[in-house]
Amino acid sequence: MLGAGSWGSALAILLCRNGAEVRLWSHLPQQVELLRLKRENREYLPSIKFPAALVPTADLASAVAGANEVLVAVPSHAFRDVLQAAKPLLDAHTTLSWATKGLQPGTGKLLHEVADEILGGRSTAVVSGPSFAMEVARGLPTALTVASRSSSHASRMAGYLHSESFRAYTSNDITGLEIGGASKNIMAIAAGIADGLGFGANTRAALITRGLAEIMRLGLALGGRPETLMGLGGLGDLVLTCTDDQSRNRRLGLALARGNSLEAALQTIGQEVEGVATTKAVRRLSLGMRVEMPITEQTYRVLYDGLPPETAVRALLERRPKQESS
Repeated sequence: MLGAGSWGSALAILLCRNGAEVRLWSHLPQQVELLRLKRENREYLPSIKFPAALVPTADLASAVAGANEVLVAVPSHAFRDVLQAAKPLLDAHTTLSWATKGLQPGTGKLLHEVADEILGGRSTAVVSGPSFAMEVARGLPTALTVASRSSSHASRMAGYLHSESFRAYTSNDITGLEIGGASKNIMAIAAGIADGLGFGANTRAALITRGLAEIMRLGLALGGRPETLMGLGGLGDLVLTCTDDQSRNRRLGLALARGNSLEAALQTIGQEVEGVATTKAVRRLSLGMRVEMPITEQTYRVLYDGLPPETAVRALLERRPKQESS
Protein backbone atom coordinates (compact mmCIF):
# COMPACT_ATOMS: atom_id res chain seq x y z
CA MET A 1 0.00 0.00 0.00
CA LEU A 2 1.67 3.20 -1.21
CA GLY A 3 0.27 6.15 0.72
CA ALA A 4 -0.40 6.26 4.47
CA GLY A 5 -3.08 8.92 4.57
CA SER A 6 -6.59 8.21 5.76
CA TRP A 7 -7.66 6.25 2.65
CA GLY A 8 -4.44 4.27 2.26
CA SER A 9 -4.46 3.36 5.95
CA ALA A 10 -8.13 2.34 5.87
CA LEU A 11 -7.61 0.10 2.84
CA ALA A 12 -4.50 -1.44 4.42
CA ILE A 13 -6.52 -2.26 7.55
CA LEU A 14 -9.32 -3.78 5.44
CA LEU A 15 -6.90 -5.92 3.44
CA CYS A 16 -5.21 -7.21 6.59
CA ARG A 17 -8.55 -8.08 8.13
CA ASN A 18 -9.25 -10.06 4.96
CA GLY A 19 -6.10 -12.11 5.48
CA ALA A 20 -3.47 -10.25 3.47
CA GLU A 21 -0.03 -9.21 4.67
CA VAL A 22 0.33 -5.51 3.91
CA ARG A 23 3.32 -3.19 3.92
CA LEU A 24 2.06 0.40 4.33
CA TRP A 25 4.49 2.90 2.81
CA SER A 26 4.88 6.60 3.52
CA HIS A 27 7.62 8.87 2.22
CA LEU A 28 7.74 10.53 5.65
CA PRO A 29 10.01 8.61 8.08
CA GLN A 30 8.62 10.50 11.08
CA GLN A 31 5.08 9.47 10.17
CA VAL A 32 6.17 5.84 9.78
CA GLU A 33 7.87 5.88 13.17
CA LEU A 34 4.63 7.08 14.80
CA LEU A 35 2.60 4.44 12.95
CA ARG A 36 4.97 1.75 14.21
CA LEU A 37 5.00 3.07 17.76
CA LYS A 38 1.27 3.73 18.18
CA ARG A 39 0.02 0.91 15.89
CA GLU A 40 -2.66 3.26 14.58
CA ASN A 41 -2.90 6.33 12.36
CA ARG A 42 -3.77 8.78 15.12
CA GLU A 43 -3.73 11.76 12.76
CA TYR A 44 -6.38 10.45 10.35
CA LEU A 45 -7.98 7.34 11.88
CA PRO A 46 -7.72 7.71 15.64
CA SER A 47 -8.56 4.69 17.82
CA ILE A 48 -8.49 2.26 14.87
CA LYS A 49 -5.78 -0.25 15.77
CA PHE A 50 -3.57 -1.76 13.08
CA PRO A 51 -3.84 -5.53 12.57
CA ALA A 52 -0.66 -7.48 13.29
CA ALA A 53 -0.13 -8.15 9.57
CA LEU A 54 0.16 -4.41 8.76
CA VAL A 55 3.78 -3.26 8.61
CA PRO A 56 4.52 0.48 8.17
CA THR A 57 7.68 1.32 6.24
CA ALA A 58 9.44 4.34 4.74
CA ASP A 59 11.52 2.17 2.40
CA LEU A 60 9.83 1.97 -1.00
CA ALA A 61 11.98 -0.93 -2.21
CA SER A 62 11.06 -3.14 0.75
CA ALA A 63 7.43 -2.04 0.51
CA VAL A 64 6.98 -3.40 -3.03
CA ALA A 65 9.49 -6.28 -2.95
CA GLY A 66 7.79 -9.57 -3.82
CA ALA A 67 4.32 -8.05 -3.68
CA ASN A 68 1.52 -9.73 -5.64
CA GLU A 69 -0.28 -6.39 -5.86
CA VAL A 70 0.72 -2.76 -5.32
CA LEU A 71 -2.17 -0.49 -4.39
CA VAL A 72 -1.54 3.27 -4.64
CA ALA A 73 -3.47 5.79 -2.54
CA VAL A 74 -1.44 8.98 -2.82
CA PRO A 75 -2.75 12.42 -3.85
CA SER A 76 -3.11 12.86 -7.61
CA HIS A 77 -0.29 15.40 -7.76
CA ALA A 78 2.12 12.76 -6.40
CA PHE A 79 0.82 9.88 -8.54
CA ARG A 80 3.32 10.17 -11.40
CA ASP A 81 6.33 10.59 -9.13
CA VAL A 82 5.40 7.59 -6.98
CA LEU A 83 4.87 5.35 -10.02
CA GLN A 84 8.17 6.45 -11.54
CA ALA A 85 9.98 5.71 -8.29
CA ALA A 86 8.30 2.32 -7.91
CA LYS A 87 8.69 1.13 -11.51
CA PRO A 88 12.29 -0.17 -11.32
CA LEU A 89 11.54 -1.87 -7.99
CA LEU A 90 8.52 -3.93 -9.10
CA ASP A 91 8.80 -7.67 -9.68
CA ALA A 92 7.81 -8.88 -13.13
CA HIS A 93 4.64 -10.56 -11.84
CA THR A 94 3.41 -7.64 -9.71
CA THR A 95 0.20 -5.94 -10.82
CA LEU A 96 -0.73 -2.42 -9.79
CA SER A 97 -3.96 -0.70 -8.77
CA TRP A 98 -4.80 2.74 -7.47
CA ALA A 99 -7.46 4.26 -5.25
CA THR A 100 -6.42 7.83 -6.05
CA LYS A 101 -9.22 10.07 -7.34
CA GLY A 102 -8.17 12.93 -9.57
CA LEU A 103 -6.44 13.93 -12.78
CA GLN A 104 -2.81 14.77 -13.36
CA PRO A 105 -2.38 18.46 -12.56
CA GLY A 106 -1.24 20.56 -15.48
CA THR A 107 -1.98 18.09 -18.25
CA GLY A 108 -5.46 16.93 -17.20
CA LYS A 109 -4.54 13.35 -18.10
CA LEU A 110 -6.56 10.55 -16.56
CA LEU A 111 -4.50 8.50 -14.13
CA HIS A 112 -4.67 5.36 -16.28
CA GLU A 113 -3.05 7.37 -19.07
CA VAL A 114 -0.26 8.35 -16.71
CA ALA A 115 0.14 4.75 -15.56
CA ASP A 116 0.26 3.50 -19.16
CA GLU A 117 3.02 5.99 -19.99
CA ILE A 118 5.15 4.85 -17.06
CA LEU A 119 4.37 1.16 -16.69
CA GLY A 120 3.76 0.16 -20.29
CA GLY A 121 2.14 -3.25 -20.55
CA ARG A 122 1.84 -4.00 -16.82
CA SER A 123 -1.71 -4.89 -15.76
CA THR A 124 -3.43 -2.08 -13.85
CA ALA A 125 -6.77 -1.43 -12.15
CA VAL A 126 -8.62 1.44 -10.49
CA VAL A 127 -10.55 1.20 -7.22
CA SER A 128 -13.28 3.82 -6.71
CA GLY A 129 -16.70 4.39 -5.22
CA PRO A 130 -18.59 5.98 -2.30
CA SER A 131 -16.27 5.27 0.59
CA PHE A 132 -15.23 7.43 3.53
CA ALA A 133 -12.00 6.15 5.06
CA MET A 134 -13.15 6.15 8.68
CA GLU A 135 -16.27 4.11 7.89
CA VAL A 136 -14.20 1.53 6.02
CA ALA A 137 -11.73 1.38 8.90
CA ARG A 138 -14.59 0.88 11.36
CA GLY A 139 -15.94 -2.01 9.28
CA LEU A 140 -19.18 -0.30 8.30
CA PRO A 141 -20.93 -1.66 5.17
CA THR A 142 -19.41 -0.21 1.99
CA ALA A 143 -19.52 -0.99 -1.72
CA LEU A 144 -17.27 0.17 -4.54
CA THR A 145 -16.02 -0.82 -7.99
CA VAL A 146 -12.75 -2.20 -9.35
CA ALA A 147 -12.16 -1.53 -13.05
CA SER A 148 -9.45 -3.05 -15.24
CA ARG A 149 -8.88 -4.01 -18.86
CA SER A 150 -8.08 -7.44 -17.44
CA SER A 151 -11.16 -9.18 -16.02
CA SER A 152 -8.93 -11.52 -14.00
CA HIS A 153 -7.09 -8.57 -12.45
CA ALA A 154 -10.35 -6.81 -11.56
CA SER A 155 -11.73 -9.99 -10.00
CA ARG A 156 -8.53 -10.65 -8.07
CA MET A 157 -8.40 -7.11 -6.67
CA ALA A 158 -12.11 -7.26 -5.80
CA GLY A 159 -11.42 -10.52 -4.00
CA TYR A 160 -8.73 -8.92 -1.86
CA LEU A 161 -11.20 -6.22 -0.79
CA HIS A 162 -14.41 -8.22 -0.49
CA SER A 163 -15.64 -9.12 3.00
CA GLU A 164 -18.86 -9.46 4.99
CA SER A 165 -19.06 -5.66 5.29
CA PHE A 166 -17.30 -4.63 2.07
CA ARG A 167 -18.71 -5.45 -1.36
CA ALA A 168 -16.52 -4.98 -4.44
CA TYR A 169 -17.99 -5.02 -7.95
CA THR A 170 -15.96 -5.31 -11.15
CA SER A 171 -15.96 -3.41 -14.44
CA ASN A 172 -13.79 -2.81 -17.50
CA ASP A 173 -14.75 0.86 -17.79
CA ILE A 174 -11.65 2.52 -16.36
CA THR A 175 -12.39 5.89 -17.96
CA GLY A 176 -15.93 6.15 -16.63
CA LEU A 177 -14.84 5.16 -13.14
CA GLU A 178 -11.99 7.67 -13.10
CA ILE A 179 -14.09 10.56 -14.41
CA GLY A 180 -16.83 9.85 -11.87
CA GLY A 181 -14.39 9.64 -8.97
CA ALA A 182 -12.55 12.81 -9.93
CA SER A 183 -15.38 15.09 -11.04
CA LYS A 184 -17.66 14.46 -8.08
CA ASN A 185 -15.21 16.41 -5.91
CA ILE A 186 -15.95 19.56 -7.91
CA MET A 187 -19.68 19.14 -7.32
CA ALA A 188 -19.08 18.56 -3.60
CA ILE A 189 -17.33 21.93 -3.35
CA ALA A 190 -20.30 23.54 -5.12
CA ALA A 191 -22.80 21.77 -2.87
CA GLY A 192 -20.87 22.87 0.21
CA ILE A 193 -20.93 26.47 -1.02
CA ALA A 194 -24.70 26.34 -1.64
CA ASP A 195 -25.41 24.77 1.74
CA GLY A 196 -23.06 27.19 3.48
CA LEU A 197 -24.99 30.08 1.97
CA GLY A 198 -28.23 28.63 3.30
CA PHE A 199 -29.85 27.88 -0.06
CA GLY A 200 -31.46 24.71 1.27
CA ALA A 201 -32.18 21.13 0.30
CA ASN A 202 -33.89 21.99 -2.98
CA THR A 203 -30.75 23.71 -4.26
CA ARG A 204 -28.55 20.83 -3.09
CA ALA A 205 -30.71 18.32 -4.96
CA ALA A 206 -30.58 20.47 -8.09
CA LEU A 207 -26.79 20.78 -7.88
CA ILE A 208 -26.34 17.04 -7.46
CA THR A 209 -28.64 16.26 -10.38
CA ARG A 210 -27.19 18.84 -12.75
CA GLY A 211 -23.71 17.95 -11.53
CA LEU A 212 -24.34 14.38 -12.59
CA ALA A 213 -25.42 15.65 -16.00
CA GLU A 214 -22.10 17.47 -16.37
CA ILE A 215 -20.10 14.44 -15.26
CA MET A 216 -21.96 12.22 -17.71
CA ARG A 217 -21.42 14.63 -20.61
CA LEU A 218 -17.69 14.64 -20.00
CA GLY A 219 -17.45 10.94 -19.22
CA LEU A 220 -19.34 9.90 -22.35
CA ALA A 221 -17.28 12.27 -24.49
CA LEU A 222 -14.14 10.53 -23.22
CA GLY A 223 -15.51 7.05 -23.88
CA GLY A 224 -16.98 6.15 -20.49
CA ARG A 225 -20.24 4.24 -20.23
CA PRO A 226 -23.57 5.54 -18.84
CA GLU A 227 -24.02 2.61 -16.47
CA THR A 228 -20.67 3.35 -14.84
CA LEU A 229 -21.49 7.02 -14.35
CA MET A 230 -24.91 6.09 -12.94
CA GLY A 231 -23.33 3.48 -10.67
CA LEU A 232 -21.29 3.42 -7.47
CA GLY A 233 -18.30 5.27 -8.92
CA GLY A 234 -20.45 8.00 -10.43
CA LEU A 235 -23.82 8.77 -8.87
CA GLY A 236 -23.05 6.89 -5.66
CA ASP A 237 -19.81 8.76 -4.98
CA LEU A 238 -21.40 12.05 -6.03
CA VAL A 239 -24.26 11.75 -3.53
CA LEU A 240 -21.89 10.74 -0.73
CA THR A 241 -19.47 13.63 -1.14
CA CYS A 242 -22.16 16.26 -1.69
CA THR A 243 -24.26 15.40 1.37
CA ASP A 244 -21.94 14.44 4.23
CA ASP A 245 -19.46 16.63 6.10
CA GLN A 246 -16.89 13.84 6.21
CA SER A 247 -16.15 15.02 2.66
CA ARG A 248 -13.18 17.39 2.67
CA ASN A 249 -14.38 18.90 -0.61
CA ARG A 250 -17.81 19.68 0.82
CA ARG A 251 -16.18 21.16 3.94
CA LEU A 252 -14.07 23.38 1.70
CA GLY A 253 -17.22 24.72 0.05
CA LEU A 254 -18.81 25.37 3.44
CA ALA A 255 -15.72 27.29 4.55
CA LEU A 256 -15.66 29.39 1.38
CA ALA A 257 -19.33 30.25 1.89
CA ARG A 258 -18.48 31.49 5.41
CA GLY A 259 -16.06 33.97 3.86
CA ASN A 260 -12.79 32.11 4.43
CA SER A 261 -10.09 32.45 1.81
CA LEU A 262 -9.11 29.33 -0.12
CA GLU A 263 -5.75 29.22 1.67
CA ALA A 264 -7.33 29.55 5.11
CA ALA A 265 -9.95 26.90 4.36
CA LEU A 266 -7.33 24.44 3.12
CA GLN A 267 -5.18 25.06 6.18
CA THR A 268 -8.12 24.39 8.50
CA ILE A 269 -8.97 21.11 6.76
CA GLY A 270 -5.34 20.03 6.96
CA GLN A 271 -5.57 17.23 4.37
CA GLU A 272 -5.49 17.00 0.60
CA VAL A 273 -8.62 18.45 -1.02
CA GLU A 274 -8.51 16.87 -4.46
CA GLY A 275 -11.34 18.96 -5.87
CA VAL A 276 -9.24 22.13 -6.01
CA ALA A 277 -6.74 20.83 -8.57
CA THR A 278 -9.40 18.69 -10.24
CA THR A 279 -11.58 21.73 -10.91
CA LYS A 280 -8.80 23.33 -12.93
CA ALA A 281 -7.96 20.10 -14.77
CA VAL A 282 -11.58 19.21 -15.61
CA ARG A 283 -12.36 22.77 -16.74
CA ARG A 284 -9.38 22.66 -19.09
CA LEU A 285 -10.47 19.26 -20.37
CA SER A 286 -14.08 20.35 -20.90
CA LEU A 287 -13.11 23.52 -22.74
CA GLY A 288 -10.80 21.57 -25.03
CA MET A 289 -13.55 19.06 -25.81
CA ARG A 290 -16.30 21.69 -25.94
CA VAL A 291 -18.30 19.95 -23.22
CA GLU A 292 -20.59 22.34 -21.33
CA MET A 293 -19.96 22.20 -17.56
CA PRO A 294 -21.48 25.32 -15.94
CA ILE A 295 -21.13 24.15 -12.31
CA THR A 296 -17.48 23.34 -12.92
CA GLU A 297 -17.00 26.77 -14.53
CA GLN A 298 -18.51 28.66 -11.60
CA THR A 299 -16.59 26.56 -9.07
CA TYR A 300 -13.40 27.34 -10.97
CA ARG A 301 -14.18 31.06 -10.85
CA VAL A 302 -14.68 30.93 -7.09
CA LEU A 303 -11.44 29.00 -6.51
CA TYR A 304 -9.16 30.71 -8.99
CA ASP A 305 -10.71 34.07 -9.95
CA GLY A 306 -11.93 35.19 -6.54
CA LEU A 307 -15.60 35.27 -7.57
CA PRO A 308 -17.84 35.64 -4.49
CA PRO A 309 -19.65 32.35 -3.80
CA GLU A 310 -23.04 34.11 -3.76
CA THR A 311 -22.42 35.44 -7.25
CA ALA A 312 -21.44 32.01 -8.54
CA VAL A 313 -24.59 30.33 -7.23
CA ARG A 314 -26.78 33.13 -8.57
CA ALA A 315 -25.13 32.82 -11.97
CA LEU A 316 -26.14 29.16 -12.07
CA LEU A 317 -29.70 29.83 -10.95
CA GLU A 318 -30.16 32.63 -13.46
CA ARG A 319 -29.08 30.67 -16.55
CA ARG A 320 -31.63 30.66 -19.34
CA PRO A 321 -34.27 27.87 -19.38
CA LYS A 322 -33.44 24.83 -21.49
CA GLN A 323 -34.43 21.19 -21.98
CA GLU A 324 -33.36 19.08 -19.01
CA SER A 325 -31.79 16.44 -21.24
CA SER A 326 -29.36 18.94 -22.78
